Amino acid sequence: MNTLIKNGRLIDPVQGLDRVVDIAIHEGKIIAVGNVPSEFSVERTVDATGQLVLPGLVDLSVRLLEPGDEYAGMLESEMRACLAGGVTSLVCPPDTDPVLDEPSLVRMLRYKAQMLQLARVFPLGALTVGLKGELLTEMAQLAQAGCIGFGQADVPVSNTQFLLRAFQYASTLAQTVWLRPSDPYLSSGVAASGSVATRLGLSGVPVIAETIALHVMIEMARATGCRLHVCKVSSAEGVEMIRLAKRQGLPISCDVSINSLHLCDMDIGFFDSKARLNPPLRQVRDRQALQEGLADGTIDALVSDHHPVAMDLKAVPFANAAPGATGVELLLSLALKWAQQSDTPLLRAIECLTCAPAAILGGSVLERPLGHLGVGATADLCLVDPARFWTVRAESLTSQGKSTPFQGIELPALVMATMVGGKWVFERHL
Repeated sequence: MNTLIKNGRLIDPVQGLDRVVDIAIHEGKIIAVGNVPSEFSVERTVDATGQLVLPGLVDLSVRLLEPGDEYAGMLESEMRACLAGGVTSLVCPPDTDPVLDEPSLVRMLRYKAQMLQLARVFPLGALTVGLKGELLTEMAQLAQAGCIGFGQADVPVSNTQFLLRAFQYASTLAQTVWLRPSDPYLSSGVAASGSVATRLGLSGVPVIAETIALHVMIEMARATGCRLHVCKVSSAEGVEMIRLAKRQGLPISCDVSINSLHLCDMDIGFFDSKARLNPPLRQVRDRQALQEGLADGTIDALVSDHHPVAMDLKAVPFANAAPGATGVELLLSLALKWAQQSDTPLLRAIECLTCAPAAILGGSVLERPLGHLGVGATADLCLVDPARFWTVRAESLTSQGKSTPFQGIELPALVMATMVGGKWVFERHL
């Protein structure tokens, strides 16, 4: 379908654009930005006056419990939640059920996603069989099946010799290793070590649980030349270590969870299990360092860390609650809220949701790169009303996971429509 989007405020960090223009779309590609050819035959015109036209968001951490049949409809519901949040491309960590450690499971997930014709799904393969840290997966075969990198989700590898072999193997395949820095012997607590955890009597996770593991990862990347993506950095010390590693020219990128960007350990309140997260919420100084690191580019991307958790797994004492929260529908609004509160340029806020995470995927994962809206780009985009505020309520979320620490919070900006490959796949009816 030939589509003309008129009078929208286009924000494209790749081009440095922030202006009102018309956009012409033909056969899933953008053919004109601003000067629409007079011979362009329009089949549908969308008036985007007063709305932002953004590249489709690229979220590097969206959990999908499929490819198994244990959670019927989970794949579709979470992909629709992505679209409601303006996310057109997502990376699925390997801790699905079953784990993505075999090519057939990767192909099954990709096939199911393609049949739904909703958001684009890029799976991460498991670094080790069953995420047990005992046996390397066949990374070459997993890469051929469609994996864009390899990781352990939230499961650390304790054997450093084994981890070195994994980095070496991934390096020979020119693949990226995606790891969350977490020392297995220091991360058994349920809250960040500090005065809040002590007052509540909760077992703590010290900052060195992150920095020790991060130091090992950085040295592995240095020794092997393997590209490393650090997932969900959560501490001020971790940010500084990554900043130094980047200055040294090491092939490292990183992201931060939207939860850690906005919240701190005090948001646990009186044992609020909705704030039981992994990594745990740290102190105010850590939150400040994360915000500054994202603003200055030390942290490359902002992720939703979307992890749908059943409400009955949250309706238990804090220490027994399952970690995780729904987030993909809140990602854009929370990013814009952060930008407004911190005076961060809007282009930077959109960059860390679009072209920056797209670059981490590994260049052109499609025929044309994602995350921008230049002429010739794939027509993945969303329309956002920046003046419309909305309140986070469990019953209004599309995701099967309804638990979020932002419950009841009023947020700016509402996604009105989402397009993937030139096709409108979500339109909000109010």
